[in-house]
Amino acid sequence: MPCYAIDGVIPVVHPSAHVHPTAVLIGDVHIGAGAYIGPNASLRGDFGRIVIEEGANVQDCCVLHGFPQNVCRVARDGHVGHGAILHGCTVGQGALVGMNAVLMDEVVLGEFAIVAAHAFVPAGRELPARHLIVGSPAKVLRPLSEQEIAWKAEGTATYQELTRRCLASLREVQPLPKAEAQRPELPSFDVAPKLHLNKPVD
Repeated sequence: MPCYAIDGVIPVVHPSAHVHPTAVLIGDVHIGAGAYIGPNASLRGDFGRIVIEEGANVQDCCVLHGFPQNVCRVARDGHVGHGAILHGCTVGQGALVGMNAVLMDEVVLGEFAIVAAHAFVPAGRELPARHLIVGSPAKVLRPLSEQEIAWKAEGTATYQELTRRCLASLREVQPLPKAEAQRPELPSFDVAPKLHLNKPVD
């Protein structure tokens, strides 16, 4: 993986984590046990520390950057969707940041909260646990149901399993000119039904 020291500070990656070879880690970055860092993610700890705790995932094309004298943290079992940007903020335990959402400096996202896709959270906001946050600028829409929290946990568990799959079998190869006659199939997964988070809870 592209991994760079700056000012003598070297990234730290737990052996049970998976960091895709195209992800970039710079400086004061800490990747915890069982964490997943997706393709083309950029974690730049050249001003402030970045911490990805145990079982958390940071998906494809995400950007995480630390603010000086601050920590950008994704807590245990946190879930950061494709293309999200986190700048000097904290994502609480079990929380989810939707695809292409932006969390600015000193934002604190409460435990098991969900930030919807494309939301923009201005600097300094404290967002409550177990609530749905939507919009640009973001607002707290409503509490989450237990079903929605369980749905998020199942999605995170799928990424934790993906970490194990990548450690076991991901390797760089040359593409085939055509598919094999007995092409292997990907394993099947029990996927939670899709929830429409913008709809009110009954």
